[in-house]
Amino acid sequence: MDTVIMVGQFILSLSILIILHECGHFFPAKWFKTRVEKFYLFFDPYFSLFSYKKGETEYGIGWLPLGGYVKISGMIDESFDKEQMEGPPQPWEFRSKPAWQRLIIMVGGVTVNFILGILLFAMIFNVWGKDYLPNSEVTNGIFVDSLGMQLGLKDGDKILQIGDKDFERFSKSAFINDVVFNEANQITVERNGSRKTLDLDPEVVAELTKFQNQKKSIFDMRLPYTIDSIVVESHAKDAGLRPNDKIIGLNGNYYPWYHQFATAIAKVETDRVSVIALRNRDTVTADIKLLEGNKLGIFPQPASHYYNFENEKYGIAQAIPAGARESWDFLSNQVKAFGQIFRGKIKAKDSLGSFITIGKLYGTTWDWRKFWNLTAMLSILLAFINILPIPALDGGHVMFLLWEVITGRKPSDKVLEYSTMAGFILLIMLMVYALGLDISRLF
Repeated sequence: MDTVIMVGQFILSLSILIILHECGHFFPAKWFKTRVEKFYLFFDPYFSLFSYKKGETEYGIGWLPLGGYVKISGMIDESFDKEQMEGPPQPWEFRSKPAWQRLIIMVGGVTVNFILGILLFAMIFNVWGKDYLPNSEVTNGIFVDSLGMQLGLKDGDKILQIGDKDFERFSKSAFINDVVFNEANQITVERNGSRKTLDLDPEVVAELTKFQNQKKSIFDMRLPYTIDSIVVESHAKDAGLRPNDKIIGLNGNYYPWYHQFATAIAKVETDRVSVIALRNRDTVTADIKLLEGNKLGIFPQPASHYYNFENEKYGIAQAIPAGARESWDFLSNQVKAFGQIFRGKIKAKDSLGSFITIGKLYGTTWDWRKFWNLTAMLSILLAFINILPIPALDGGHVMFLLWEVITGRKPSDKVLEYSTMAGFILLIMLMVYALGLDISRLF
């Protein structure tokens, strides 16, 4: 069922993006009286799952969920319909239309995706607002993993600045954006009551972008281990532990913070442990039989129990510009990441992923806020990728059209055909490579 929920979210999100993207081509083509032969969600090599014809256009759903398309008469695209192109141009064909009309038809898809991303972010801000934790709330400081230690951070540090920018909202993603994409080369922390500036090693920063490190904590807020609830199957309740007890030790060792206890219990090789807890001012010792995976069967109090999270509310008038800023920030980071791949600072294999990687982002529970947030990001990403000047993508067609507008000379059909074929082969190779990376990561 978990897999069904994850795949279902991915397919629904992909379907929304594809249909609206193709509408961005379809409606301008219709407005300029250009014949559209097919409008398909997903690709349909050899057969389709569903199709019907209305007027001059066949609408359908293919079986290969790698994209979708509209087939426009008189246009060299991934269908490679050479027979049609050999005849004389007809007034309803794409190639017979003025260059400015063809340009509008081609940029329609990416325009829709950019606008959709802005509107979805705006809707999220208007409906749910924006949750954040003020950095000033993190009074216990942070704990760090091995990667955080390589950056120079230590348990108990309080992050004050990234580069010359104040770290006002506690956020690992904001930290990574500033360090990796905005190339901040220093971190200022409060350590043992004193300010300390840490110079970042570029080689360690490069480690942050590697695929195998993308799920690492780097750092997080340091929290006590106070019991919120105990699962029925656990032996912790029978051993005497109760909600609101504060766990402070394991097998005679003192571990006042949750991350310390979690690290210690993961290394235990026996099936029973001795847990020390505080109940008001009393000390409680409980001998507990572990569940599978060295688990106590205890849920800790969430961070919101200790810190006051805030929610920034947005009316419609504020949500739209906020959605535009969020879209621009996301797009800027993608462009910076793309540039760093070309400069060799980020390895392409650490940034590439197929539909397997994307599908996993949705998770195994249906969360509408997360769903729409991912859909908004994918919409912006789809627009960015599609506008790249690569033949077989919208940006490749735009590139040739701009050449025609500037020079007054139209590229020959052979040039368009061969370049589109080369671009299509390149994209297929890239998708196969990304799929291969995901399959290798599974093992």
